[in-house]
Amino acid sequence: MRKFVVTIALALLSFSSFSQIVSLNTNEIKKLKTQIKNDGETKKLYLSFEKSALNYLNENPNPIDTIRTEGLLKGNPRKEKTRLALADMNKMFALALQYRITDDQKYLNKCVEFLGAWAKINKPNGDPIDDTNLDKAIEAYDLIKKDIPTADKKQIEQWLTETALAEINSKRMKAGRATAINNWNAHRLKEVSEIGYTLNNQQFIKWTIDNLKSHININLYADGTSLDFKERDAMHYHIYDLEPMLKLAIMIDRAKGPNFYTYESPKGSSIKKSVEWLIPYINGEKQHEEYVNTTVKFDRDRAKNNEPGFAPGTMFKPDLALPVLKLSVYFDRAQAELLKKVNNNDTSWQMVLDKLQRESK
Repeated sequence: MRKFVVTIALALLSFSSFSQIVSLNTNEIKKLKTQIKNDGETKKLYLSFEKSALNYLNENPNPIDTIRTEGLLKGNPRKEKTRLALADMNKMFALALQYRITDDQKYLNKCVEFLGAWAKINKPNGDPIDDTNLDKAIEAYDLIKKDIPTADKKQIEQWLTETALAEINSKRMKAGRATAINNWNAHRLKEVSEIGYTLNNQQFIKWTIDNLKSHININLYADGTSLDFKERDAMHYHIYDLEPMLKLAIMIDRAKGPNFYTYESPKGSSIKKSVEWLIPYINGEKQHEEYVNTTVKFDRDRAKNNEPGFAPGTMFKPDLALPVLKLSVYFDRAQAELLKKVNNNDTSWQMVLDKLQRESK
């Protein structure tokens, strides 16, 4: 794959628009405020969210220089240190959203403090399985980017730009490497796209769209299966691959780009077909024993480490597909009833936010 060479200074020239593709836009925030006021269930969920956001005002950022989750077993000290640090992601997002809901400057200031601390300390290493954890930080910045001080803005945008460039130019992208075509690449494309749309970096956006087309062609099959499913013999990885592709397809759609949910590759594969292939396993028509024929040593290592769900022969549980259903319903409203069933009719605060984006489609 052709190396993408661009300097930080050149990349920063692309930042000009304040449109919000990744997070809720101004109209969606307005609708959310009205819904909080007029809908009892939404207000109840908001009060819990509000309490958390208020508590975060009294907490300090806990940035980590290098995110390390990929390839590490549960209990590994580096993975545990990362887990504790990544609690900051949801805090940033909550502070940013609460600022947009209330216009209270103290939430903005605290969010900038968190983002600035991470921008100063965190160094991207081009590993998409690690960087995929930055989603909520990117969404937080997208929510507040037009209101923050110039100095903070420059530091945060440089951090995000460096993160995207580390992914694009990573050795893990080299032709012939499995990580250039498996779920790693799906997460890589999603991360670069989030940063591209947040910073209005047209170079990043174009690179993502071009590479998404080739990823769908290589990674997904016309019968709905995926490279990751065949390698891992696990719905877990089919889902882990589809989730970032769906997030990316939603961003492109919100930016008035092509419909990548229905887009078919030259060999007839599509995200839609791969979601629909999963449906019989979600609604109980079919069952699957996970990891029985996996070709990946790390899966066997996690089973030996007694990590839940990784023992060969573990039956696939439909609720594990919720990350896919919550996203695919954006494109296919017919999946709404299945989503309710699998989710036991529960509604979370995040589902309220997702629905706002879906209804403004």
